[in-house]
Amino acid sequence: MAKPKLQNFPDLGERAVPGAEISVRVTPKAARDSITSQDGVIRITVTAPPENGKANAAVRAILAKAMGVAPSTLTLRRGQTSREKTFVYSP
Repeated sequence: MAKPKLQNFPDLGERAVPGAEISVRVTPKAARDSITSQDGVIRITVTAPPENGKANAAVRAILAKAMGVAPSTLTLRRGQTSREKTFVYSP
């Protein structure tokens, strides 16, 4: 999978606390990849389709880039097939 090309994305480094749960709202098959954080709600749009985990992998990569961590440190805890997902940061 190619790296997400994000120009302006919020700095979510403060959420990189070991054991922290990060809840996100995902929109797959969007026109472009983006991430927004407003009122504590993180919304991520990805161009990847929701097939065979492609969208989940894209979301993990975008979230990791915004947090400034490696994608392998984020684990999907809830929401494998849902738009509401919860990732856990475990370095």
